[in-house]
Amino acid sequence: MIKVLVNGKTYEAEKDKKLMRFLRDDLHLTSVKDGCSQGACGTCTVLVDGKTTRACIPMLSKVEGKEIVTAEGLSEREKEVYSYAFATAGAVQCGFCTPGVIMSAVEILESGKEYSRDELRKLLSGHLCRCTGYENILNAVEKTMKKRLGEKRQD
Repeated sequence: MIKVLVNGKTYEAEKDKKLMRFLRDDLHLTSVKDGCSQGACGTCTVLVDGKTTRACIPMLSKVEGKEIVTAEGLSEREKEVYSYAFATAGAVQCGFCTPGVIMSAVEILESGKEYSRDELRKLLSGHLCRCTGYENILNAVEKTMKKRLGEKRQD
């Protein structure tokens, strides 16, 4: 039996399989998209112990005992902030890549650092977006970064 913690809840799997298959097929977490099944496009990005991971690569047994967070597992406040930033920046044409990009943004912004636009571009380079172009995505992540940093400065 393989035990994993997903979005704060422990689950068990009888058979080993790709993490993405478990998340999508067993737990019905549809934010984890299957774009390439080879780790190249970033649409299946989740956080494993706070680090971005392509869910199509590791077997479930490799993430046993680790904390996995998908877009569904973000707090309501995080969902609101990212939804607002991506919508107002026009960064959600078809939305297929959006959950994976947001999960990368979560890891990036958890550092509390302020990144330049070029640094953000590099940090998000593992995502393929066929619809929006990267400028709108960069605008959304930059907007979220500035909002989060502004909130921390007010504390």
